[in-house]
Parts: sequence; C-alpha cells; structure tokens
Amino acid sequence: MLAQPNDSVIARVVELRRTIHRHPELGFEEHATAALVEAELERLKIPHRRVARTGVIGVLRGGKRGRVAGLRADMDALPLDERTNLPFASEVSGAMHACGHDAHTAMLLGAAHVLASQREQLPGSVVFLFQPAEEGPGGAQPMIDEGALDDPRVDAIAMLHVDIRLETGAVSVTPGPVNASADELEIVVRGKGGHGASPHTALDAIPPSAAIVLALQNIASRETDPLDSVVVTIGTIAGGYRNNIIADEVRMTGTLRAHDPRVREELEARVRRIAEGVAAAYGAQAAVHVTYGYPPVVNDAALAEKFAAVLGEEGMPVRALPPTMGAEDFAYFAQRVPGVLVRLGVRNEAQGAVHPGHSAEFRIDEAALPVGVRTLAAFAIGVGSGRLEAPESLRKG
Repeated sequence: MLAQPNDSVIARVVELRRTIHRHPELGFEEHATAALVEAELERLKIPHRRVARTGVIGVLRGGKRGRVAGLRADMDALPLDERTNLPFASEVSGAMHACGHDAHTAMLLGAAHVLASQREQLPGSVVFLFQPAEEGPGGAQPMIDEGALDDPRVDAIAMLHVDIRLETGAVSVTPGPVNASADELEIVVRGKGGHGASPHTALDAIPPSAAIVLALQNIASRETDPLDSVVVTIGTIAGGYRNNIIADEVRMTGTLRAHDPRVREELEARVRRIAEGVAAAYGAQAAVHVTYGYPPVVNDAALAEKFAAVLGEEGMPVRALPPTMGAEDFAYFAQRVPGVLVRLGVRNEAQGAVHPGHSAEFRIDEAALPVGVRTLAAFAIGVGSGRLEAPESLRKG
C-alpha cells in the first residue's frame, strides 16, 4: 500500500501552502520560504543544509538498506499582482504564486512528514530538494553544481507540477519528452535613417523586419518534420522614432522551443539563415543572437512506465498527458539521473480552478494536495525498495 498522509498532515500541508501563498518571493529571494522549510525539517528531525543561496536540501536516512530517491519542489513566485480574491491571497505587491510552487513546496514537506513518521521501516534514503528560481534565472543547475545529487548519490528523482488540464485527484505520468527547451532570441535589423518624405534616400529597417517575422514561420511549417514539435515566436518588436522618420534599426525578441534536442540544435542556424538572407534581399543587415536556456524535460521511459503501473495498482487514476511547450529547469536534474516529472490534477470548475498557470487569476483545488503527498511518498518508497529501480547505467555524469 502507498503511504497515506493522515488528517493532521493534510491540515499542515494546507496551512503551509497558504502561508507560502500569502508571502510570495521571487527567484533567489526566497529567504522566508527557505526559513519556513528549514523550520519544518527541524521539527521532523531531518538534517538539512543550504545550497544555491536560498535552496534547501534535507536528507532522511531510512532504517533499512536501499537506494536513494530524490524529490524536488520549486519555491519561487512570479512577478504579477494576484486577482483571485482568495482569503489567503498574496500580501506582496507585484508577486504571486501563479504557477503552484507554493503547493509544490507544501506537498514535498507533507511527503517529508509521511516518510519521517516511518523512518525505521523506510528503505534507503530520501533527498528533499527545495529549489529556488525555477521561473528564472534557474536554480536547478546551481544546486547540482553544489552537490545536490551527490551527497548522498541520488539514484532517481521525481517532481510534481500542478496541472489545470487534469481534474482533481488524477495524475499524469508520461514517458519521454514532457516539456520543451526554452531559448531566447534577439534579432537586430539595421538600415539607414532618413526623412519619411524621401524614403528613396534611406534604407528603411521596418519592411525587412516585417518580412523576417513572416519568413521565420517557415521553420515550423516547412523545415521541421510535422511529427516534431517546434515553436518560433517573435514576442516583441520595436523600431523607429516618429511618424516622419525612416527607421534605421528594428529590434525583435522571441522564444525558440523544441522537445527534440536535435531539432533544438538546428534552430539557431535556421533563424540566422532566414534573418540574414531576408535582410540582405532588402539591402539591410540582420544580427542574430540566441541565449540558450533550459533544455527539454525528458522523463526516463522505463522509470515513468514503472511508476505509472505502481500508482495504477493502488487505484490512483493515472493518465499520460501530451507534452507541453512550457519549460522547466527540472530538466537539468533529469539529465543527470533518471527522472520523472509527474503532473497533478487541480482543476475544479465549481471552485473557479480553471485558469492557466502564470495567470493573475490562477488557483488550485486544495483537495489535490493529499494526492500529491501520496504520490511523492510512493516514489521515494518505490525507489528505496528497488521496486522502481533505475539501472546504474542510466545515471549521467
């Protein structure tokens, strides 16, 4: 049987979630949240340490021999003002838990309660990773750089992410790609300024820029296998000075996303070829710069399938949602050790829990919290006992 949180644990998880929700903190500013996590781990007599400035790692060593499971939750909020009117809404102007990280942190603390209560019978060890700055600039890699997966050596890792696509109580475990890479794109088109009444004496940067925006869509529609996923989005465009001045420069920014690392590697060259070629056709010049961000999240197929089977055997409704083009820096953990990103249903139309993440109206159905606690604890016990054994050959680096 899967480990079950009792009523007192559930009440504590709800309390913790609401406290964190009231006091959101942005990336690498999670000082109060980290202190709350440390205090809770102290209560549970789980040794812990600080990493990556505001990250916290706790290590629970079970009474029985076994493997080491990692459980990760992100702690940071988003920079927007909340519009939910919840009684525990954000009290911080310009910050809101609009992606569920408050719930992620609370559920991981709930799993720590459940597992600590049976530490003498617990096989192996559990590493609890409370990560800062998932929304940017990224806290996973700094935690890894400071040994988060090495002391003790983690054999397999999991995380939960709340998902408004699933009804409350359901979970999704999908083998293979589940999130996309996210790279930042900047294109600067340069021409020659002049008077708006004499366009023939200048070189307008705006027409080639408009043509570049349209031509870039060929990457998805004509240059990429229709069975592969790719996004090329221009999100901002700015140029010119006033209505009667020919623009000498236009600056565009956007995002490049893909699930397949091979497709991702090809995107910069394709963007550069199109932007420079189109600009040249107009007599202008284009400079392209790509800043590489999070890689795709790829669930270990064998581990995901085994975990889905374990949850299904215990009567939990398990689905396999299609991947999204959103990004997650859990990818760095999953590159190093076999990993599984599990999606937790929090949709409840009667409660208004229907708005997508990153919305100022985002809310979750708290009835999902016990399901999340149970899922995290099940992964830890499964890895520790060997039921979810991840072959040593799968561990990277």
